[in-house]
Amino acid sequence: MSFRDREDAARRLAEELRACKGEDPLVLAIPRGALPMGAILAEALDGELDVVLVHKLGAPYNPEHAIGAVAETGEVVMSDAPDVAAVPRSYVERETERQLAILRARRDRYTPGRPAAGPRDRVVIVVDDGIATGSTLKAALQVVRAQRPRELIAAVAVAPAESLASIEPLADQVVCLEMPPSFFAVGTLFDGFRQVGNDEVAEVLSAAARRRARREERRAKQEPGRSARAEPAGVAAPAAGAARR
Repeated sequence: MSFRDREDAARRLAEELRACKGEDPLVLAIPRGALPMGAILAEALDGELDVVLVHKLGAPYNPEHAIGAVAETGEVVMSDAPDVAAVPRSYVERETERQLAILRARRDRYTPGRPAAGPRDRVVIVVDDGIATGSTLKAALQVVRAQRPRELIAAVAVAPAESLASIEPLADQVVCLEMPPSFFAVGTLFDGFRQVGNDEVAEVLSAAARRRARREERRAKQEPGRSARAEPAGVAAPAAGAARR
C-alpha cells in the first residue's frame, strides 16, 4: 500500500477511527508534517485539534540521528539504541535545553493567546504521518498519558513492525495503516510528501479553533441546557492492510 499524500492517509485513518465520532476526541498532531492529517481527522470525527510538541534529541556526531526526544513539558525519552549509552550526560542536558527553547517558541507561534488543549478525561488521538525509531511518538504518548486521558490512541500511516511494537505499551490502542517488510523512510510510502511550514501550522490551528467555536455555538442553540466544554478550543473493523492493536 502507498498513499497519494498525507491527506489520503488521514482519510483512511479517519475510517479506521470512526467509532470515536461522537466522543468529542482531542486530536493531537505531531508537527509539522502530521498537522494536515490531524485537521482532516478532527473534522471527520467532530473533534478538537491541537499539537503535541515534541522534538528529537540529535546525536553529537549526527544531528539527524535521534538519541531520544523531549516534550514541551520537559519530559525526556531516550532511545534504547546501544550507541546512546556512550553519549555524555552533559551533552544530553544541553541538547534538551536547546530543543525546549525551540518548542516553547513554537507554542507561542502556533497558538498565540491560547493554552494547549486539555487531554484529561477525554479520548485522545495522537497522530503522526509515520515513525522510524518511534522516539518522538513515545515522548508524545508519555506526556499525554501523564495528563490522564480517558483513552489514548496512537494513529500513524506507516511504521516498521519493531518500532510499532515499542509504542504499543504506551497507548490503549494503536492504529497503523502500513507496516512495510523493508523500511527505509516514511516519505517513501507517499507519492507526495511536501514540506509543511510553521505559518501553515499556525493557520490550520487557527482555522480549526474557529470551526470548533462555531460548532459549539450551533450546539448551544440546539441544546439550550448544554454547557460548553471547560477547556478552551484548541488549535486537536480494520480495513485490509491496516494494523490495529
